[in-house]
Parts: sequence; structure tokens; C-alpha cells
Amino acid sequence: MDGEASPLAKARPGIRFDQGAHARAKIGFVLLATEQTIQDDVMRLRPPGVGIHFTRAFIPDRIANDTLGNQLGRLADASATLLPDGSLDVVCYACTSGSIVMGEDRVHAELKRGNPNAKPTSLIAGVIKALRELGVKSLAVATPYLDEINRLEARYLEAAGFDVVNIEGLNVERDSDMVRITPEYLSEFAQTVDRKGADCLFFSCGAMRSLGIVAELEARLSKPVVVSNQAMIWDTWRMAGVRDQVQGYGQLLSAH
Repeated sequence: MDGEASPLAKARPGIRFDQGAHARAKIGFVLLATEQTIQDDVMRLRPPGVGIHFTRAFIPDRIANDTLGNQLGRLADASATLLPDGSLDVVCYACTSGSIVMGEDRVHAELKRGNPNAKPTSLIAGVIKALRELGVKSLAVATPYLDEINRLEARYLEAAGFDVVNIEGLNVERDSDMVRITPEYLSEFAQTVDRKGADCLFFSCGAMRSLGIVAELEARLSKPVVVSNQAMIWDTWRMAGVRDQVQGYGQLLSAH
């Protein structure tokens, strides 16, 4: 055979094509290798006609500044595995603490290097956009993290223009332990972290099973509540041109 014919050239004549099952948008997520919560949350709220695609970047089962920083060299390769035909609309690094440790600009550059046609974002970028959308000026932050990550997070959010009136973590190091913390305990913990001077409560970390307690916390605290996966879902939808709103997961998703 002279040369190599493309698979399409060999396709049977007369085949009818359409835009596929995901004609509205295609969104990709680069997860930590240890992640066990985000897929469930994203797929729970997936709008009709929107394709969701996942890949993973290696990290040991220890969430700390050094292990998160080591992810930077893995992001481009992971991003490149998501729809290499170039049809991906948005690619997101789905780790709040990791995008804080590495910095969203560096993360976005690596995602873009691996998947040039997709708009890059990261979990902390989505959180910051969500807080601004809600008009937040001051916030209390609850996390599962070690103090070394909490200190970075407070500085990061303050540099983005927010007054962090309180930040408290659970000092949990293993991702496999974070995913086992009950939603009931997360709700109790969040309420102890909140302060009257905060006009929003932010629950940081995609591993937390916090999406299902947003509406309850907003009712109890009488203020907006943002959690990582809620903000990430909202951000990636809006970047992909998906304007759907959904009830039961806080005012960010129901009214913005």
C-alpha cells in the first residue's frame, strides 16, 4: 500500500454524522490520583448534552505543600490525554490546595500546553470567580488541611482581595481520610468556623463531601456558602457557555 490512508478515508460511504451526544459542551478535569469525591459530584449535576471527561495526575496519599507542588510537571501530560481530537472546550485542574500551592497561572499554562484548544481553569480560580460573583468581601474558611496549606490559602485569598476573618483546618494529611469525613461532621465544623464578620463561608477542598450540605448551611448561617466542587462546577459550566441553573446546592448554582 502506498502511504497510509486515514481511518476516515476507509469509512463506509453514506454514513450519517451528527454533533454527537455532547453537542452543548465538553469539559475535562485533571484529578489527583487519590481523588474519590469529585467525579460523583460533577456527574450528579451534569446537564444534558454536556460531556464530562476525567484523567488523573499522580500524587501519593499525602496532601502537603511538597506533594502538591510536585504535580506541576505532570499536568500537561495529563491534560493531553483528554480528547486529543481538539474538541474539548474547558480543562480544569480539580484540586483547591494544589492550585494554591502551584499558583493558578502556572497551572493554567501547563493545562493549555497539554490541550491547546481548551480554555484552562483551576479549582481556586473557580472559587475566586464565584466569590466575586456573589459580591463577597470577607469570608471564613473551613478546610481539612494541614496548617502549612491553610497559611498559603489565607495569603492567596487575601492577595485576591478578600478579607479572611477566620481559617481553620482539621489537620488531615491523607486524601483517603478526607473522603471519609461525614457530611454531618463537616456541617458542624463549618458552623464553628463561621464568624459574624464574614459575609460568606467557604469550605475548601474537592475531596470533602460538602456539596450536599450547602443549602442547609446557607439556611442555618443566613449567608452565601461556597464549597470547592460547587464553585468548580459553576465555573466550568459558565466557561463552556452552559447557563443552566440548579436548585438545592446553594445560591451560586441556583441564581448565578
